[in-house]
This record gives sequence, C-alpha cells and structure tokens, in this order.
Amino acid sequence: MRTEPGKPKKTTALQTWQEMLAFLRLNHSELVRNWFDQLQIKDFDRGYVTIVPANPTQYTYLQNQCIGAFSEAAQAVTGRLVAVTFERPGLMGENHYSLAPLDQLMLNEENVFGNFVVGPCNKLANAASIAVAREPGKRYNPLFIFGSVGLGKTHLLQAICHEIHQHRSEANIIYISSETFVNHFVEAVEMGTVHEFRCRYRSSDVLVIDDVQFLANKDASQEEFFHTFNCLYQAQKQIVLSSDRPPNEIETLTERLISRFSWGLVSGIDKPCYETRMAIIRKKAKLKGLELPEDVVSFLARAIESNTRELEGAITKLQGLAMLDGQGVTMELAQQVVPEPRIVNWDLSIDQIVETVTRHFNVKVTELQSKRRTKTITLPRQICMYLARKLTRRSLEEIGGHFGGRDHSTVLHATKTIAALIETDLNLRANIESIAKSLTGNRLA
Repeated sequence: MRTEPGKPKKTTALQTWQEMLAFLRLNHSELVRNWFDQLQIKDFDRGYVTIVPANPTQYTYLQNQCIGAFSEAAQAVTGRLVAVTFERPGLMGENHYSLAPLDQLMLNEENVFGNFVVGPCNKLANAASIAVAREPGKRYNPLFIFGSVGLGKTHLLQAICHEIHQHRSEANIIYISSETFVNHFVEAVEMGTVHEFRCRYRSSDVLVIDDVQFLANKDASQEEFFHTFNCLYQAQKQIVLSSDRPPNEIETLTERLISRFSWGLVSGIDKPCYETRMAIIRKKAKLKGLELPEDVVSFLARAIESNTRELEGAITKLQGLAMLDGQGVTMELAQQVVPEPRIVNWDLSIDQIVETVTRHFNVKVTELQSKRRTKTITLPRQICMYLARKLTRRSLEEIGGHFGGRDHSTVLHATKTIAALIETDLNLRANIESIAKSLTGNRLA
C-alpha cells in the first residue's frame, strides 16, 4: 500500500511493481494496457526505478506516454522521490529491421479483430474493416468510419493495420492522425523537404488516418491531402479514414474531398446497446484476467451508456481497487467506481415519445414524418429524435425510420442540434425536461 513521504518500505521489486500497477489502474486507467502484466521491474538504483518492457513497441509506448504516470505511481508506493526509466529492449538478430515499420505505427496490441465486440451498433463497420484488411485496395476504397468518441473507430483502424501486417509483412503501412499529417506537412514546407514528404506518403500501400475532421480549416493541408489521396487511389492503394462525423458534416472541408471520402463506403458506429455493453464488459474483463460477478456486469452496463472507452476505464479502476484492497470485485466496490445509474424506463417506445412531443407542441404525427422543414415542424421532430437517443435503446437507423425513413446522419444532426440549443435556451431545456419527466418520471440526465 501507499506509504507516507519519508518512510520508505522494505519490499521486493515484485511487490513494488504490483502496487504500482494497482495505482496506475486506479488513477491512470486510460494509459493501462493488458501487457503491463508482462513488464518487469529492476531494483532501485540511485533514485531510479527501471522498468523492462518485452519489445520495442512496448518501449516506444511507455517512453512517449507513461513516464509521468509511472513516476507518480513509484513515488506514491515507495514514499521516495524517485523517477522511472524504461530500459530499451535488445534487438533480436540481424533481421530486426523487418519489425521496425510495425513498431513505428504505435499500435495497441489489444486492438485486433478478435477483441472487438460486434453488435447492431457496429456490425457494418466491422465487416467492412475485415474485408478491407483481407483485400486492401480492392474492397471499399476508401473506407470511412465515423462515430462519437470511444465507440471503437480507432480499434477497427488498428485492427486493419495488424491484420494486413500479419499476412503481408512487406506492406508499407502508414497509420497516423490527421493532426500528425498536418504537422509533417508544415514541417516539410518550413524545411524545404516537401518532395521527401510526398514520396513518404504517396509510396505507402495502406494509408490509415484517424480523426480526419481535424483537416477542417487547413486549406493548404487539404490541398496536399487531396493530391496524396488521388495518387494512392489511382494506384489502387488502400485508404482508411475515421472521423467523429460523416464527410458532409465536416465544416470547411472542400467539396472535392467530401466527394472522394464518399467514393468507397461510409459507415457509422452508434452507441452500443445494453446487451452489447454487457458483452464488451465481459470481453474487457477477460482480457485483463478479472472475474466479474454478473450483477456487477449488469450494473456497469446500465450505469455507463456513452461509450466503450468509459466501460474499459471503469473495469481498469475496479481492478486497481480490488488489487489495493486485496479482495475480489463486489457490487460495493463497483458502486465506488461508478455512481448509481439513473432509472430509465427501457420499455419506452419511440411512438410514446412522438405522441407526447406532438401533444406538447400541438402538431400532428404525420407532419413530423413528412418532408416539411418549417421551424414549427423541424424543432419537434428533432426533439423526438433527441429524446429517442437519450431514453431508448433504438439505433440511429431505427429512430430515423420512424420519421419518414430518414438516415442515421439526420438523427445525429438532430441530436447535436438540440444538445447545443438546450445549453443556451433555458426555456427549451425546461420544455424538454418536462417532456422527459412525463415519459420516465425522471429528469433528463
């Protein structure tokens, strides 16, 4: 356990590492990876704790992301003002250069297709990703995956990279964020190395770019990416992109890029339903070697509705608490990590929401389902979609189907519009709160 500053403990290196790991899981769950259990700790040497990773990929991740968190853990556990260093693994044999391209991608070893939980919310995106990984450049080029934070976009992008590298180790894969692409381009312009920059990106066999929405408002970078895209596409090289919204909703993105992003397949990922969340929790807990009682699984699935990342963070914190307390996971422990979920009537139907909203705003159901776009019709329609997303398990497609067959992007737009409006329009917020309370008996969270 933790020790007061100035009172160092006499413990073995293994005990120190176990307590550090518990601290990290509790306080820095977003950084923790399953392979942390494989890490080894060396004895203290002149105020340093040396951690030994198993391979260059682990070393790169630790060196770039974890120094501060690991030092904090070491100081909390030992009570000493110590720092953490990571020992670079030895290179294995003369052929180690063949591993370098994958190491440089900074992929999470857990983000493979086998660890991705498939449900109605992500079935198409998963199937398309597998197809792309098996036949890069031939199916769905480009593949564009969009969805809110923490729903699995990055997992699928990295799974594609893992799969292609496993079966085509010679493939030149580039996996980066759009921000990195922009930074590389700006640096190339400043240093006069634009030719080298273009050769690097346009010679790739697979170009995977995460969070492409950050190209917005960057005209020169968009121009450069447009030509890079054309070059790769014409050479039948695979392009995979992700964003938090569909191409046509990325502000200030040029029309020609919007068009090209839609040439292949555009697939959205929705919030996971209750059953999918339970499956995700079981999968994540199994990967971490953590046994969860079914009541805890059900509790977490009800309490955390937003995204997979929050579910994983809760499981990691649970594991850290259980390790610190030297006990198994219980409901009491779970309630320390996650507040009691608000009670929602999951049997609520979209028809009930529509009936209540239309009565409140004095409009007809047929008007909401029509193509009319007057404000008196558009606002109640968007409120219906917003409440359906908040209060039911229905997918974007199912919600859109209740309103004249509108697609998922329309539902997403409506949800974002109402969420933004209620932040500034207190009268509208009060109206929506009143509707939600009449439907569920609870205030809207």
